[in-house]
Amino acid sequence: MIDFLPLFPLNLVAFPGERLNLHIFEPRYKQLFRECRDNQITFGIPAYINNKIMEIGTELRLESIEKTYENGELDVRTIGVGIFRIEEYYSQAPNKLYAGADIERLKINDPKPDLGLNQEIFVYLKELFGMLNIKSKKMPTDAGSFVSYDIVHHVGMSIEQEYDVLRIEGEKKRQEYILKHLHKVVPIAKEMEVLKERALLNGHFKKIIPPNI
Repeated sequence: MIDFLPLFPLNLVAFPGERLNLHIFEPRYKQLFRECRDNQITFGIPAYINNKIMEIGTELRLESIEKTYENGELDVRTIGVGIFRIEEYYSQAPNKLYAGADIERLKINDPKPDLGLNQEIFVYLKELFGMLNIKSKKMPTDAGSFVSYDIVHHVGMSIEQEYDVLRIEGEKKRQEYILKHLHKVVPIAKEMEVLKERALLNGHFKKIIPPNI
C-alpha cells in the first residue's frame, strides 16, 4: 500500500525504537512539526548520504514539543516507529514548505534477537566500552536486554554501515552484520590502547626484562 509521508532528510540514520531529540529552526520544518502536533501525523527521516536521499528511511512519531522559542524554533522529542521505502520523492510536498514522498511501509521481520549472538555482541560491547572508557546509560545490562537497532550508534560504524543495517531484513542478519563489524573494530581499539600506553611511557625509565636466549 502506497501512502504519502512528510520527510525530514538528515545526515544521519534513525532506527525503529530510537528516541531522537531535535532542535527545529527552519521554517519548513517548523511547519512540519506543527502539523505533526495538530494533525497527529507521522514523518520520515531518510538518510542524506553523499549528497543523495537514500531509498530506505525510518518513520517517526512526534512525542512532544518540549520548548517553543520566541522566534518559533522548537525543541522536539520523537521516536522511531517503522521503516519505509521511497517510491517517489518530492523536494516540496504539494502546498507545503517541506519535502515528502509516496512511500511503502516495510515490515520489521524477526524482531526477537538470537540470544547466542547477542551474548557474543554483549561481550564485545563491554570490552569496547571499557577500552574507550565509555560510561553510557545506553550500555545493555545483559544479552537479553537489547536488539540490534538499540546499539548500532554505539559500535563505531560509519553512516554508510548504519544505513546497511537499516536495509537488512531479519534481526539475526542484523546481529551477524554487527558482530562481523565488532570482530574488526575491537582488535583495532586494542592496538590503539597499546599505542596510547607506549606513548605515555615515552621518556620514562622502563624496566625491561630481556628474553632468556
